[in-house]
Amino acid sequence: MSGIGAAPGAPVMCIVGARPNFMKMAPILRALAAHDPPIPALLVHTGQHYDASMSDRLFADLRLPSPDLNLEVGSGSHAVQTAEVMKRIEPAIDEHRPCCVLVVGDVNSTLACTLVAVKKGVPVVHVEAGLRSGDRRMPEEINRVLTDQVADRLYTTERSALDNLLREGIAESRVCFAGNVMIDSLLQSRPHAKAPAETLAAHGADPALVQGAAGYGVVTLHRPSNVDDAQTLQRLLGVLRELSERLPLVFALHPRTRSNIERFGLQALVAGARIALLPPQGYLEMLGLMGGATLVLTDSGGLQEETTALGVPCLTLRENTERPITVDEGTNTLVGRDAQAIRDGVAAILAGQGKRGRTPQYWDGHAAERIAADLYRWLAAGAA
Repeated sequence: MSGIGAAPGAPVMCIVGARPNFMKMAPILRALAAHDPPIPALLVHTGQHYDASMSDRLFADLRLPSPDLNLEVGSGSHAVQTAEVMKRIEPAIDEHRPCCVLVVGDVNSTLACTLVAVKKGVPVVHVEAGLRSGDRRMPEEINRVLTDQVADRLYTTERSALDNLLREGIAESRVCFAGNVMIDSLLQSRPHAKAPAETLAAHGADPALVQGAAGYGVVTLHRPSNVDDAQTLQRLLGVLRELSERLPLVFALHPRTRSNIERFGLQALVAGARIALLPPQGYLEMLGLMGGATLVLTDSGGLQEETTALGVPCLTLRENTERPITVDEGTNTLVGRDAQAIRDGVAAILAGQGKRGRTPQYWDGHAAERIAADLYRWLAAGAA
């Protein structure tokens, strides 16, 4: 299993590229260092998340070490970004000769580094394998499927992921159910979460919005299917404005969403005393906002998991999810982009009928430890 040309004591090359990767990698790096014996690691930031200040803030919030390498890829189309990561990771693999390349999640950096490693004969380890939405129109779905097909060791967050992998012809011997490292980060960071009122005050918003007896909702929207079409975005913002009359909303605006609101001339729909518009927030700020919320409305995969772990009802503005356990066992309800379904979902939650769910198996804060232990055994067996 050792990579072709791996140096003696070669490190595990750990790849992060965009915001969701950081939350998954932080506990893995700590678990590799704490393993007996320690497992050497090399942290590579592809720079796919190109907002330097936000990236630095996430590293600090998660107590991630500074990356050993930053490829500084930046933005671009899916093709340009993937190609640029591939070009820049290849010499890094040649120089550092890792024993394996460890990727997390489903962003472009995940697939790009996987393809280069596989073609160079370096084993690939995929954390968060087997998740499927069934929607091949999602770029992330393509990244997931292709990464899993060529990865050598696959760590899953929920048991249903194994069924997906088996259907795609992946041998069960390549798969290990380890649990959810995203929840490791959440449980480790929750004591340090920022108070919601403090977060609003820091951005000039009225802290009273999150201090009322009725509670408040948290909103995030960023997927192209929700924010790139003027009519769809107008409909969603109209529903949010209507809902804000019943429940104050804190809306953390993704740059793509903010830009499209301005481009389509929809500012009036979110201009109101009952909607606090914030820039993208740090991890500890979002954790505090979600933890104190009455409900969350989102199209984010990660927030579906985090709300389930926090026991906060979540309405997902998508037709499908690659994380079905958040619906089956957690607090998540799919409402799509249908205005009435969104209204009904909010009404049920405000009437006390929202999901509280239960904590899924192995979402216990120790997933990274299980990964480190299995990875050590797997590498040792391959090197023997």
